[in-house]
Amino acid sequence: MKKNDLITAVITATGSNGEGIVKIDDIVCFIPFACVGEKVVFKVLKVNKNIAFCKLVEVLTPAEFRVRPVCANYTKCGGCSLMHLKYSEQLKIKNSTVENCLKKIANITFKVNRTVKSQLETGYRNKMQLPVRFDGENVKIGFFAENSHRIVEVENCPIQNSICNKVIAITKRFIKEFNISCYNESENIGILRHIVCRTVGENTLIVAVINGKNLPCADKFIEALKSEIQNFSLFLNINNNNNNVILGDEFILLYGEKEYYGFDCGIKYPVNPASFIQVNDGVRSKLYSDVIKTLNADENSVVIDAYSGAGMMTAMIAKTAGKVYGIEIVKEAVEASNELIKINDLESKVINICGACEEVLPNLCNDLEKESREFMLVLDPPRKGCHLNVLNAILKVKPKKIVYVSCSPQTLSRDLGILLGTLKYNEKGELVKSNAENGLYEIESVTPYDMFPQTKHVETLVCLTRQLEN
Repeated sequence: MKKNDLITAVITATGSNGEGIVKIDDIVCFIPFACVGEKVVFKVLKVNKNIAFCKLVEVLTPAEFRVRPVCANYTKCGGCSLMHLKYSEQLKIKNSTVENCLKKIANITFKVNRTVKSQLETGYRNKMQLPVRFDGENVKIGFFAENSHRIVEVENCPIQNSICNKVIAITKRFIKEFNISCYNESENIGILRHIVCRTVGENTLIVAVINGKNLPCADKFIEALKSEIQNFSLFLNINNNNNNVILGDEFILLYGEKEYYGFDCGIKYPVNPASFIQVNDGVRSKLYSDVIKTLNADENSVVIDAYSGAGMMTAMIAKTAGKVYGIEIVKEAVEASNELIKINDLESKVINICGACEEVLPNLCNDLEKESREFMLVLDPPRKGCHLNVLNAILKVKPKKIVYVSCSPQTLSRDLGILLGTLKYNEKGELVKSNAENGLYEIESVTPYDMFPQTKHVETLVCLTRQLEN
């Protein structure tokens, strides 16, 4: 097998990114947008030892669950990867992805619960970030194609809500009518470089990210937005840096309120342009509610919320728990969490600690152990998973229950393997599979949540309980 070969074959499996897989001459071929059972023609793009990355050329025999994508840019922009499948099949794939990662990565065999579906299959995203670029000839607004800085222009993104899609059209008309200069990456010139939009209930936050200090004709932009959108704010964000970071540090309010408030699981929370909120309101509420139910904390409970971010889950836990410790390394997030706690009158129940989780957690665990205080632990790490020092601290102090929220089945599986003893480091410092018989923890439940319909991504909620004999 070599580059540019055209091959006809029947897809036999699905990969963790939703791509079709077939093995030919001991080479595993990955073909995006191909389905199990389909007879397809694909082109080999790259061969790396026993793996080949390929492109789907033609579907000769389509699967019964293949559907026509509702997006004209599907396969081009890189945002969605499962839109060619019925939604019921997407849910099955995400369930299998989590189950297979546990088995292949961590040697854990466990029956995963059905994936919790999103009530909205499209139009669910409450946040949009679009680059605005001038390529030397034309202005383009859209999404970056996968693994590139080539913009795929969009008129309407099906997974964004209707307000965000309105902002796309209004921005395009504004740029054209008032001849607004747009960003050129190669030369670091041009004013408008991104447009960001977030909805909070009936309210909308819009941010024009600029390479400068002012947006020409900003008053005209406000008038154009007012003609089609109610209850919105417009901010400028100053970003003069020649890098890939979307937002700079400085925000300037041009119109509307500086922040809006949302309500979730009994918590009132402020949202401003720099806030982090999960993009699917319905699934987020379900996930957070299930975290609280899984913890089952009461006024005698002590809970540590590791990687606590802006404190949304910390506050929700504090509604029922006696004491909650939040650990977060980002200073601004801790400040936001402190404000959130104050708004909800939870100051007597929450202590936020600013620092790296791998540094703070071991000391905090030791202090609680010295006080003979049992506690439960919530882990919600970034995509890279938990630091090894965090996992080692957990194994030393043995919290009676661990609730782990993950956005990566791969790093989740690795961390669970270490906690359950099915993965261990050998004398060379390599992480290897182990046949643990009496691990410290056992899995009570594993549940995927479809926070991102039409895409390969999945959130997972895991509950671990300490075994009685330990």
